[in-house]
Amino acid sequence: MSDLSIGTPEQLRDPNFTPALHKAIPLGIQHVLAMFVSNVTPAIIVAGAAGFGFGSNSPDFPELLYLIQMSMLFAGIATLIQTIGMGPVGARLPIVQGTSFAFLPIMIPLVAGKGIDGLSALFTGVIIGGLFHVFIGTFIGKIRFALPPLVTGLVVTMIGLALVQVGIQYAAGGVPKIGTEAYGSLQSWSAALVVVFVTLGVKFFAKGMWSISAVLIGLVAGYVFALFTGMLSVATISGSFNNAAVFALPVPFKYGFELSAAAIIGFCLMAFVSAIETVGDVSGITKGGAGREATTEEITGATYADGFGTAVAGLFGAFPNTSFSQNVGLIAMTGVMSRHVVTCGAIFLIICGLIPKVGSVIRTVPIEVLGGGVIVMFGMVVSSGISMLSDVNWDKRNMVIFAVSLSIGLGLQLEPGALQHLPQTLKILLTSGILPAAAIAIILNLILPTPLSDESTDEISGGLAGHNRDR
Repeated sequence: MSDLSIGTPEQLRDPNFTPALHKAIPLGIQHVLAMFVSNVTPAIIVAGAAGFGFGSNSPDFPELLYLIQMSMLFAGIATLIQTIGMGPVGARLPIVQGTSFAFLPIMIPLVAGKGIDGLSALFTGVIIGGLFHVFIGTFIGKIRFALPPLVTGLVVTMIGLALVQVGIQYAAGGVPKIGTEAYGSLQSWSAALVVVFVTLGVKFFAKGMWSISAVLIGLVAGYVFALFTGMLSVATISGSFNNAAVFALPVPFKYGFELSAAAIIGFCLMAFVSAIETVGDVSGITKGGAGREATTEEITGATYADGFGTAVAGLFGAFPNTSFSQNVGLIAMTGVMSRHVVTCGAIFLIICGLIPKVGSVIRTVPIEVLGGGVIVMFGMVVSSGISMLSDVNWDKRNMVIFAVSLSIGLGLQLEPGALQHLPQTLKILLTSGILPAAAIAIILNLILPTPLSDESTDEISGGLAGHNRDR
């Protein structure tokens, strides 16, 4: 709901309006709180997949602190690129950038079990994928016809389905405990369920910023639970905090430079997904905050900023950045369209990213506690995809496209051994599930005639075809 004490209705709808500083700063930090957990979670998951994350005894575990630090720093820098702009780069709208979940199904198999040695190819892929993302900005408006809600909804749903396993593994104690008595213990599940139940309670029974920050509050509750039950000690927290530097700068090419066909192709293809997501977020911001359609310049500038922010992030060891949809909803709720409010939030993120002690506390969160938050977050990704699919006209043609794409994409993800005879590059790309599902959906949507006849689909739909509506 709009707060008229901040400005007039006309001012609140103006991206260039600057509220008083004592009001702009809290509003900016509110944006950071809404995306903070989602922003640092991919770094934790990638480190865990590589073998030096939570629950591991790897000597490289301290590298997780750097990844968390870079996630905050470059989310802030990428956000500044969007809000302030540099020539044609940046939408100059209140767009919050952050580390994207969409790339996780590509990143996890790239680094699985390789430790920090797997990061050089990954971050090289991030840089090249970011540059390709910039190139997409030159023609993004011309390819939107090939990406209707059927395709984008399927892709988002597949992203969530590819990640839900991670939440369960974390809640049960993490991958290193699989096969041991400790895996799936009552204590582990208790911590995760505390997070889930507190998150749900705050989300549905609180209002305003409390509701928006439900996952963050749930994680804090789980953190306190872990302290009281002995899963986490004060000595662990203080030791991590004391051993972290007060201030540290990012290091270019910290993990080296290595060309990997799987990484480059994967990040370039996923750039399309990220670009379309950003187009949707820009449209949502202008409609929800200003009551108008986004201009071509705003969409193009936002896509350029996505790619440029990602390329710069990869140079210093940070993951791909994209616009954060939860912050679009926050703008609609507050009614404050000012890009300078989000700039305040970006500066706060940058400050946090330059102070490793912030990351040192985050990395002490028990993996089971994080698992509870991840279960909710990744489940919401699936829900978002299903919500997008609700806009699809479910005629027989679209049902067949969805069925074939989902079956092959999800099937390859669940049974990667079916591709054991393929080259490693193709195995990594295809077993993500997302890329084959998206490719099949796009191709079928472009080549199948509209509409299919009843006879052509009845026998493969088990009598269930067309029970929604036909047009």
